[in-house]
Amino acid sequence: MFQRFHDEKIVSSSDGVELFVRVDAVEHPVAVVVMVHGLAEHLGRYDQLTRELNEADFTVYRFDNQGHGRSGGERGYLEDFTRFLDDADILVEKAKKEVPEVPVFMLGHSMGGFIAAGYGVKYPGKLTGQILSGGAVTPLPLFEGFKSIDFTGEPRVKVPNALSALICRNQVVVDAYTNDPLVLKEICQGLLGEVFVNGTAWLEAYLSSYACPCLILHGDDDQIVTPKASQVMFDTITSHDKTLTFYPHFYHEILNEVGRDFVVSDVIGWMEARI
Repeated sequence: MFQRFHDEKIVSSSDGVELFVRVDAVEHPVAVVVMVHGLAEHLGRYDQLTRELNEADFTVYRFDNQGHGRSGGERGYLEDFTRFLDDADILVEKAKKEVPEVPVFMLGHSMGGFIAAGYGVKYPGKLTGQILSGGAVTPLPLFEGFKSIDFTGEPRVKVPNALSALICRNQVVVDAYTNDPLVLKEICQGLLGEVFVNGTAWLEAYLSSYACPCLILHGDDDQIVTPKASQVMFDTITSHDKTLTFYPHFYHEILNEVGRDFVVSDVIGWMEARI
């Protein structure tokens, strides 16, 4: 029986915002996974995946992005998308210091996939590899309308979170998301524009410099982040070690979908092959 150790703490972000951090450690880790959640959600939605990674002898570092979950910052607001990338680096450096001499991977879902890919561009060479789940790594049709909105002049206009029915086919997961008090019910249009217009345009311009080993995963019936985004990333990056997998009929949250065990097995197997 493996042993797990839990620790919760507050860490200062790149711009002084308090980040809520949870470390789920095992006694003799083979590697560390830094997990980055998506838009409007929080680290607690990855409890099951964390347990599964712990059972495979991975220590997991998670944090709530600023403006999300139990972290500080104005709810659903962000002035500069690079702050998300810099916050992720704080967690990577913390993991490297506290769990030295083991590989460090990053797993990012949706907006967390954007953060992971952006991290790979801005902070090359720091990770053994990255896993992207439904990564928002290119400009998306869902946010096309924000290009004509003055989201910088009126950044705090609230946009309702209408994503719940599209996250996956598992109604239990959808209901839990809808009723979760830590899931944001509305997001500031400044954050949406900054990440999904300015941020994805920046990433698109620099994606060819991304060279990190990566596993790119996507549901082929994803109605939030178009599967084409993952295909574009795979075709554009210069990584010598890259794998792209589409899951038939899966919606956006492939790690919560019906049949998720196949995804978890792919994630763990890919990392174990690189330790």
